[in-house]
Amino acid sequence: MSRTRIKICGLTREADVLAAVQAGADAIGFVFYPKSPRYVSPARAAELARLLPPFVTPVGLFVNASAAELDAALQALPNMLLQFHGDETPAECERAGRPYLRAARMGEGFDLLNFAAQYSSAQAILLDAHVEGYGGGGKVFDWSLIPKNVPSPVVLSGGLHAGNVLTGILQVRPTAVDVSSGVEEAKGLKSAVLIRQFCAAVRQADAQPELPA
Repeated sequence: MSRTRIKICGLTREADVLAAVQAGADAIGFVFYPKSPRYVSPARAAELARLLPPFVTPVGLFVNASAAELDAALQALPNMLLQFHGDETPAECERAGRPYLRAARMGEGFDLLNFAAQYSSAQAILLDAHVEGYGGGGKVFDWSLIPKNVPSPVVLSGGLHAGNVLTGILQVRPTAVDVSSGVEEAKGLKSAVLIRQFCAAVRQADAQPELPA
């Protein structure tokens, strides 16, 4: 069976970074969107990223950031993967010359195949719920809206937690899953117990055979 990659997003504390690494996370997300309760400055993110061992990837989440804001974050974390959650065009996502993820806001009538084709340079398309503002708001979207023939790797996000991620993986078979509020005690404050439970549920899903089509 293939191994589903795990990203824990919105970390703000050293203890949470260590808990995510110990639980087996493949990537750690830092939110560079000032309006988010999980916002960290580039300098703070760089401090937290120093705790990451080799092969655990720092990811920077941006929402309509200016070129200067993006450059400042890249100077602080030159090896991070970029994740765009705003209204960024393909050219804006590609401007930094760095690997990136593009978030898609899944809702009725959204053409994911066309969106993925526009952002064919993205390493993956991250599927999140469509809510007011930016980000998924911890909401689950209807996974049946996902076409089977998306031309890009898919990251499943939006309202995931230890109780539903197994079902999500078996139904969608994404390349990776991304969790934030589903492993929190409060906004921006993660729970080591919930992180461990989430990662264990992902490994459990990976060990199960494919669902019949």
